Amino acid sequence: MSMATTEAGLPQDASYARMVGTIADPLLRHRPGRRYWIALLLAFLATLGFAGCVTWLFVRGIGIYGNNTIVVWGFPIANYVWWIGIGNAGTLISALLLLTRQSWRASINRFAEAMTLIAASIAGLFPILHLGRPYRAYWLAPYPNTMELWPQWRSALVWDFAAIAVYLLFSLFFWYLGLIPDLATLRDRARGRRSRLIYGVLAFGWRGSARHWQRHDAVYKAMAALAVPLVVSVHSVVGLDFAASLMPGWQETIFPPYFVVGALFSGFAMVVTLAVLLRWGLGLQAVITDRHFDAMGKILLAGAIVMGLSYATEWFMGWYAGDHAERELLRFEFAGPYAPLYWAMLACNVLVPQLLWFRRLRTGLVAVFTIAIAINIGMWLERILIIWNTLSHGYLPSTRRLFHPTIWDWATLAGSFGLFAFLFLALVRLVPAVAMHDVNKALYDAKAGEA
Repeated sequence: MSMATTEAGLPQDASYARMVGTIADPLLRHRPGRRYWIALLLAFLATLGFAGCVTWLFVRGIGIYGNNTIVVWGFPIANYVWWIGIGNAGTLISALLLLTRQSWRASINRFAEAMTLIAASIAGLFPILHLGRPYRAYWLAPYPNTMELWPQWRSALVWDFAAIAVYLLFSLFFWYLGLIPDLATLRDRARGRRSRLIYGVLAFGWRGSARHWQRHDAVYKAMAALAVPLVVSVHSVVGLDFAASLMPGWQETIFPPYFVVGALFSGFAMVVTLAVLLRWGLGLQAVITDRHFDAMGKILLAGAIVMGLSYATEWFMGWYAGDHAERELLRFEFAGPYAPLYWAMLACNVLVPQLLWFRRLRTGLVAVFTIAIAINIGMWLERILIIWNTLSHGYLPSTRRLFHPTIWDWATLAGSFGLFAFLFLALVRLVPAVAMHDVNKALYDAKAGEA
């Protein structure tokens, strides 16, 4: 039986001290258990595997991947698009929920923003790994130089570099600004002198005065308002990497909004996945409740419906345009060599999320966790098939060639998951995974409304 909760999704009998203790004690009072160290060790080994794959790539060259003269992008760019979608969602979710005054945001915004920083950083590595000369990646930056090697602004790589750099810096400031009050709380609750010193330096002398809160909230809300158009523009740029080309299936105006919705969809699925794991691993049942999963499940359901509409629009426009190459590409998607993967993508992104119409499944942790994993698998398949289908089936039949991934493609992808898990596990042991002051603000507002 689920406990009675407030509008913020928090227990009705919750108190300020209880919420702070629930979130802060795993960092300051409790030592990590065996499960944590095993997970951290496995993630570290996978990270070492990722470093090994990158080292071998630099030694042997891009030929270790399955990229060929036709499917030139392959796994690296598909992984980039998938990871940047996960990364874009965290800040967008946090900012949108703040601007729309959704009180249940308090329990998920901190780790969603942390997810953004880690995923976007990993995404930025893949275009560099894809370069034939990765040691010249700095040529993408518009820096003054004596050789006059200014970036070619008609190149999608330059667009991506500018978008990722701006987005990462903004997301870092947005995440850290929201973290400052909690760092001050950790400073005041820490027992060791070294911990108090470290958290005190990071808190920048925060005292929690009315003046501090007034300035903090003013800047925080202004940054949230800036975050929404920034995130939309960043992933629209990723969509324009494809839409600006002349290839069949890519030359569509729907791609920018389609990519933004896809990023929000996959990102929310990853937030649900992390929420289940954090609730179980850190004992946050009083903070991340059934009401949160119910709300996130509804958003995932809405995302699946929009994705289904996007797919249908893409099919209709491909047929209605009457272009032979577009219609041949549609046939290739549904009946070509990659067709099983395409049908699996549709099942994961459109059909499986329809289970979320039922509240019992939205609030059942095993069910919603499984559905979220299926969505992320489906979104990865979508990213990879956008590249494979079009590049394998271009205008000239003589140039058509399939993509066959190598063991290094799969190993690099698996290693990137290990790197994400390692950084995330390390981060949740250093800073609060949930925003303590945001939770208590929501709790205070809920109780004030009831009074």
